[in-house]
Amino acid sequence: MLLSMTGFGRASNTFQDKEIAIEVRSLNSKFMDIRMKVPQNYRTKEPDFRKILQEKIERGKIEFTMEVKSPNGEEEYSLNRPLLERYYRELSKISDELQLNKTDLIPSILRLPNVVIPASSSIDEQEWQTVSETVHQAIQKFTNFRRTEGQAMETDLQLRINNIQNYLEQVAPYEAERVVKLKTKLLKNLEENFGKERVDQNRFEQEVIYYLEKIDITEEKVRLGQHCKYFLEQLTEDSALKGRKLSFIAQEIGREINTLGAKAYSSDIQKIVVKMKDDLEKIKEQVANSV
Repeated sequence: MLLSMTGFGRASNTFQDKEIAIEVRSLNSKFMDIRMKVPQNYRTKEPDFRKILQEKIERGKIEFTMEVKSPNGEEEYSLNRPLLERYYRELSKISDELQLNKTDLIPSILRLPNVVIPASSSIDEQEWQTVSETVHQAIQKFTNFRRTEGQAMETDLQLRINNIQNYLEQVAPYEAERVVKLKTKLLKNLEENFGKERVDQNRFEQEVIYYLEKIDITEEKVRLGQHCKYFLEQLTEDSALKGRKLSFIAQEIGREINTLGAKAYSSDIQKIVVKMKDDLEKIKEQVANSV
């Protein structure tokens, strides 16, 4: 099943007097890019969080956020008093020398690194078990979100490919008309420039055959049909990381459509090619947002 690149999942649990909330969201990215925001006393667990995310999530710009608070809203923090006093002495001295106002000195110091610290930096096994379960729950919701969007994308991609296949079938009736138009145009140009009596019919037929070979689109039609069929096969295949493969196939479909347009020699076929390109652009947009 196709998965969307964008996703969102949130889960929360309680441990003793703490409420633990985990949020996982993702945006488009060619690679795995993880950004984390966790409380300071959980920083030592960042490698564990990263490992879980890498195992469970494929591609995307991942934003992982963890919040821990007590039910009554009081956070478990304390002041690093020796550091605060040292900052205050040094900054007070500078303020006196420069004759600056000390009113906002304490609030400013509280925003400096390591002045306000978690009351406890140790995480026991039971607490980590609760955190780990919460992470997996958030990732599961995140994956379900991706899967739901992926189903909608898959339906739309099937529709677009079917449209291109239908347009391809519409090309055939106009191919015979191209031959008549080409022969008529070449003969008219020759007669106007050299006179009807000086036109060598055998040589004329050779030139017509030469031009017909140049504008023959049989190979392009066959390859385009094969690429569309292969795209649908890969779309319904039960495998991970289908987005990149589908992107490659879409590029090949684009090449055949462009060549078809270049060799069309028919305004009617050109109109069909424009419709094909319109659906192909929508396919590329959808595939770019898939895993």
